[in-house]
Amino acid sequence: MATDSYDLAVREIRDEFGPRVKVERVSGDLGRVTGDGPSIEELAAACNDGRIAFVRHLTAELASFGVSEVPPAHELVELILAELPRHPRALAVQTWTDGASSGGSYYHLLEGPLTDRGIEVSRARQEHVVSCFASKKNVLIGLNRLDLSLSDWPGGRMRLARSDDRVSRSEFKLEEAIQTFGLRLPDGGKALDLGASPGGWTRILRHHGQEVWSVDPGDLDRRVAADRGVHHVSTTAGEFFRRNHTRFDVVVNDMRMDQVLSARVMLDAIPHLHRGALAIVTLKGGGRNPLDAARRGMEVLRKEYDVQVARQLHHNRNELTVVARAR
Repeated sequence: MATDSYDLAVREIRDEFGPRVKVERVSGDLGRVTGDGPSIEELAAACNDGRIAFVRHLTAELASFGVSEVPPAHELVELILAELPRHPRALAVQTWTDGASSGGSYYHLLEGPLTDRGIEVSRARQEHVVSCFASKKNVLIGLNRLDLSLSDWPGGRMRLARSDDRVSRSEFKLEEAIQTFGLRLPDGGKALDLGASPGGWTRILRHHGQEVWSVDPGDLDRRVAADRGVHHVSTTAGEFFRRNHTRFDVVVNDMRMDQVLSARVMLDAIPHLHRGALAIVTLKGGGRNPLDAARRGMEVLRKEYDVQVARQLHHNRNELTVVARAR
């Protein structure tokens, strides 16, 4: 979970599973569910269907050590392998710290003895994920199935490469959503980008083969505007909907506005969408009760959309990304 959203995540867990669930704060963005709390399967299910949105990564803790008390690597590997039903051919090892470091020394600590046992080690894309988190005082070791981890990145901290073609930082938000949720955009689809300026999300949609209508009174980056597959409509969303006769397969909305207002704009888009059209919208945080505001926004969306997932991703900051399908 993000540091600024830690308390929101704890509240969501307690709202879903009861006020007596104990959550111990391990670091700025890491919490430990203790006692008779929900199972990791129950937590993952609640996160994957939108009931919990501010948790980004899950693992089942195997052990915790003081930094000076970490046992030899072969003992750590024995601990990990004892929890698996059979000797694996491959494992993902994901390490991170509560600072800027990736915790690479711990990755290599585990990689050597695992490789010696004939196990292929990578950082992602394996059925089981070994998590290693290091703070200034403690080292935690966890193990989980990838399908229950929510993210295939250490602690949910996705790192995307910067491109010379990048128009804006906001591109990372859409890229992360597409990768994290395994979204498949329709071949040769028509996409609507609401609040498109300067064109970052439009560029990503084009990269995924969409013909894009970019709606915003502001200018698009000249490289995006020059693309023949981009139609810049220099107006507001409301005015566009009054005049538009095109039906879309995809609609995205990264506009800076109140969560409920942003959701209502998405309702206005419904008559212009094919049934089952993919919708991706960021609900902005802020205010005294950002969790309640986000829930109100999702209630509005559910009037016309089937919400598939809602989550605060690494590149969201104080926002939620919601993925839905038009009814």
